[in-house]
Amino acid sequence: MHFADILLLSFRTISAYKLRSALTSLGLIIGIAAVIILTSLGRGLHHFVIAEFTQFGTHIISVHPGKKSTFGLSGASISTVRPLSMDDAAGLGKLAGILAVVPVVQGNARVETEHKQRRTNVIGAGAAVPEVWKTRPVSGRFLPPGEESNPRAFAVLGDKLTTELFGQSSPLGKRIRIGSDRYRVLGVMEKKGQMLNFDMDDTVYIPAAKALEMFDRESLMEINLLYGDNVSVAAILKNIKQLLIARHGYEDFTLITQNQMLESMDSILNILTMAVAALGGISLLVGSVGIITIMMIAVSERVAEIGLLRAIGAERTIIFKLFLFEALTLSAVGGLIGVLAGIGIVALISKLVPALPTELAWNYIAAAFVLSLLIGIVSGVVPAMRAARLEPLEALHSE
Repeated sequence: MHFADILLLSFRTISAYKLRSALTSLGLIIGIAAVIILTSLGRGLHHFVIAEFTQFGTHIISVHPGKKSTFGLSGASISTVRPLSMDDAAGLGKLAGILAVVPVVQGNARVETEHKQRRTNVIGAGAAVPEVWKTRPVSGRFLPPGEESNPRAFAVLGDKLTTELFGQSSPLGKRIRIGSDRYRVLGVMEKKGQMLNFDMDDTVYIPAAKALEMFDRESLMEINLLYGDNVSVAAILKNIKQLLIARHGYEDFTLITQNQMLESMDSILNILTMAVAALGGISLLVGSVGIITIMMIAVSERVAEIGLLRAIGAERTIIFKLFLFEALTLSAVGGLIGVLAGIGIVALISKLVPALPTELAWNYIAAAFVLSLLIGIVSGVVPAMRAARLEPLEALHSE
């Protein structure tokens, strides 16, 4: 019996038992569709989070106050944190390879105009925000340089805050009250959206020194440093440490590079994607059990057919190939339908819930389809071997 004859006979057998074949493939269809849907959600979340972090650039080093040293006291630690000052920020800006510096203070305060008021995010920053954070004013200008030593009461509004306070009229040059002080509006920032539930558009920017006074703080919350493309990050980190240790007397700060954050986030999100793929893979394993069970039942029901084939000269290898190809065909058809169903459901989710990030993970799709074929081969071997071992006379006698 030729290969084409075995394949044709397998298809005819499958089509003759439509309900049984459909139930056999159903487990694989559901499993592969689940893998595609879950990995698409995981990959979409992965790229969404990475895009949120990289929208402010990737050549950034953040300096945070805070290192604690223990002194042998059980369960106790003594804080050795010194404030990060505006002078620290100015000193860091003079280091070789540093292009720009942004001192950062963040809080929440009430913003008032003549007729409206609301609480909003207040970010105390420096003039280099457009360069470091990759955002720019769409009207007016940002905070002028030189506000570190003698800060003036200037403010720049986010897009959403501008609409809430001034509607369609221009806020440029107008006075607003932030906390207990009055500020003059210099500009309006472009739409930036949310980053990890922090609305950058519902924000007002003021000089960092003014924010320190407003929130009665001694220390900056962080200092962002922008470095050049062709600069050694290790060398810059070493220079930053040397400068701050010389100023503070010891290492009482933490340095975090944007690449470190991205690498950590990327590894976590990759593990998340693999975890959800494994959950979908459980359905594939269930589907393989279904194929084995139904193929074993098929061998029992077709003993007479096997005996007849053996009686007319079919060898054991032919019987083995026949049942193996049936299982492989069922898994291939089920895998293909599962792939199409999964892709279709992901497309439907994207249309119905556009805010939910989804992205097809083609490597997982290919792996799921190949796995379905392997399941068909593995789950078809045992029933095929059982069918091939039947003796012709015993099989015909059972009829």
